[in-house]
Amino acid sequence: MTIALRQICLVARELKPAINDLTGVFGINSCFIDPAVASFGLENTLLAVGSNFLEVVAPVEDNTAADRYLDRRQGDGGYMVICQADSKDTQQQLKARAKTQGVRVAFEAERETWNICQLHPGDMQAAFFEVDWDQNNDISGNWHPAGGMGWQHKVRQDVTVAFQGIELQGPDPLALATRWSEVADIPLMTSDGNLSLALDNAQLRFVEAQDGRGPGLGGIDLAVADLDRVLHEAEKRGCRVNDNR
Repeated sequence: MTIALRQICLVARELKPAINDLTGVFGINSCFIDPAVASFGLENTLLAVGSNFLEVVAPVEDNTAADRYLDRRQGDGGYMVICQADSKDTQQQLKARAKTQGVRVAFEAERETWNICQLHPGDMQAAFFEVDWDQNNDISGNWHPAGGMGWQHKVRQDVTVAFQGIELQGPDPLALATRWSEVADIPLMTSDGNLSLALDNAQLRFVEAQDGRGPGLGGIDLAVADLDRVLHEAEKRGCRVNDNR
């Protein structure tokens, strides 16, 4: 039974400037636009990061959930942790565990070959936790939210190679980590006071919120092939740079 990270979703007030910065700084390409997000009052673009995806959504209607999230977290930032289960049974077991923990399902859709299950960010204490099942069970290939397989020719890895992890923050990192551990059924690891869970292909790290923005998805760990270029492009665009961040 495994759960792999496939997609990280960010939310922005305006889509185009965010996509311009991300593609320019990290040397990654846009690979898919999903018209289905319009039903949530959003527009989006997906960017290919190795065999996985960085998505940005932005509200195009008033009073959307994304609008409220932007207000609560005081601006653009992390929104969803989107994973792929290795079977429908794995996904449904996770949903059942969430229910026993009092975690609400914010959205779900069951289809013949693909199921979506999004767990509520308030109950997960930091971000949406979405776990999808795809009958192809190809963790590095077919992915319905990116249109299937048509994204592969958009991958470039000369600057940015892959995701390594996600940083989730809150006022009580242990309580936050415990909630994700219990729902995902993945052991909580502690090392030198650091809390983490090991997904099949990435780490979830849990830290205390110290930036004044409250609970949320506060950081993404990337493996890069050209760190100097990344930092140089970020500085050129007026982005805040500190050490290797």
